[in-house]
Amino acid sequence: MNRNIKLLTLAILVLVVLLSVETYAWQTGGNSSQVNFIRVACVGDSITCGTTYPDDLWLMLGSKYVVGNFGINGATIYLNSSNPYMNTPAFKIAKQFNPKIVVIMLGTNDADPSLNESNAVFVADYVLLVSAFQALASKPTVWIVNPPPIFNNTVGLSGKFLEQNIIPDIAQVANATGVQVIDIYAPLVNHSAYFLDGVHPDINGSLTVATTVYDALTSQVD
Repeated sequence: MNRNIKLLTLAILVLVVLLSVETYAWQTGGNSSQVNFIRVACVGDSITCGTTYPDDLWLMLGSKYVVGNFGINGATIYLNSSNPYMNTPAFKIAKQFNPKIVVIMLGTNDADPSLNESNAVFVADYVLLVSAFQALASKPTVWIVNPPPIFNNTVGLSGKFLEQNIIPDIAQVANATGVQVIDIYAPLVNHSAYFLDGVHPDINGSLTVATTVYDALTSQVD
C-alpha cells in the first residue's frame, strides 16, 4: 500500500472515531458526565487496521468508551526498518487522541529474519515506543500484546522467530517499562483455521483477539 493510500485510510478511520464521539455527545444533550469517554488507542499493524478486532472491542466495552484504530499496514517496532511505527503519521495522531488506555500489538512484521534485527535492538526500540505513550499528559495505562501466531505464509514471516525471539523480548519490554502483557498468542496457537493467509485473523480470530483484550482491560476496572 503506498503512502497516499495509507494516509487516506488513516484519516478516514480517525474521522469515523471523532464523528462517533460527536454523535454520541449530541444524542446525550452534551451532558458532560456522559460524554467523558474513556479513549482507547489500538496501536498496531495490519492485524489492527485490517481486521474487525478494534470494532469488536468497542462493541464489547460499550458507550462509555471510544476506540481509535491507529494500525498501519506493515508497521514494525524496529526503527531501522522501512516502516517503523514511530515514523508513521499514525503514531503522532494516536498521541493527539489523548488516550487513557493504549493497546500496542506490534512485532509480527519484526518476525522477519531478513531484517537482521537483534533482540537487544527490538527491546530498546519497543521501550522507546511504550515510553512515548507513557509520557503523554493523559497518563494512559499502556498494555502490550503478544501477537497472534504466524502460520504458513508467503510474505517471509517466521512463526518460529516470533515464538522464540519476539515473544520473549516482549516480556523484557514489559519488565523494563512496568506494563502488563496481553497474550493473544496462546488462545490462537491451535487455531490455524482462524487465519486468512497464515498471518491475518479472520472474523473468528479477530473476535478472539477482541475478547482477550476486553477481558484484560476490564479486569482492571474497579
